[in-house]
Amino acid sequence: MAIVILSRGNCGLSTCTTRYLVAMSGADLLVIITEVITRRINYYYFDFNFLYITPVCRVQYVLIRAALDCSVWFTVAFTFDRFVAICWQKLKYKYCTKKTAAVILATTGILLCLKNIPMYFRFKPRKIIDNVPIDCSNKRSYFTDPRWIGFRMFEKALTPLIPFGLIMLLNVLTVRHILVTSRVRKGLRGQSKGENQSDPEMESRKKFIVLLFSISGSFILLWLVYLLYFFDAADGLDDDSYYNFEKIAYMLRDLSCCTNTFIYVVTQSQFRDQLKSAVKYPVTSIINLINKR
Repeated sequence: MAIVILSRGNCGLSTCTTRYLVAMSGADLLVIITEVITRRINYYYFDFNFLYITPVCRVQYVLIRAALDCSVWFTVAFTFDRFVAICWQKLKYKYCTKKTAAVILATTGILLCLKNIPMYFRFKPRKIIDNVPIDCSNKRSYFTDPRWIGFRMFEKALTPLIPFGLIMLLNVLTVRHILVTSRVRKGLRGQSKGENQSDPEMESRKKFIVLLFSISGSFILLWLVYLLYFFDAADGLDDDSYYNFEKIAYMLRDLSCCTNTFIYVVTQSQFRDQLKSAVKYPVTSIINLINKR
């Protein structure tokens, strides 16, 4: 629903911003399909099916990692785009365009997909039933081979350590710039027009700032527990506590891919209007059809 509404371009957002939000929504949807539905829900609630066959399991894991990486790095790309738009006015008109957004998103997506191809070769069959390899288990070399150890370290840095740091840094720089420029603009407008004059430029920025900080803040909060788990912060816990910590970390990480639509609803009035129209459309169509008959 978010993808359709944003793609129509009637939410009062620039085409550049819209492309990033559509890409983020698409990546989040892929995470929900690959990680939540076909992996976790399938594992907990359904009996054996073709998804348990080892080659399919391998492909599924590659798709999960690629979708997660894209979801994270598209959020970084959006944060950087808004940072440039707010803080670098001269670069804004060259960088913050729909063409640049398309190139950045396409390049990022392709590179992240290529980066996850080695994950296919990480697994071996857990067991073989009637000559059919079943389920996925890590190869021993994944923990002992220096190449795999280096790849694991690279993967930890790429997602989520570097994105986590970049988003926090960009938000801090953006906030600092906003505070400085708002004080300057208030001073200048106060001298020329009086203290109670509204500032359309700052009002426009506020709308983008609320959206930016809501998305970035949600990402930081929901990925924080997973980041701690990723770097073995729970190693001192007993078995039950460690198990609960692990499940909560994965649950919050997956939840971060479901929150952006709700953020749009809360922060963007025009998105809410479009959503209401989309929900009402089937009902009004049925009523009109009945009335015609």
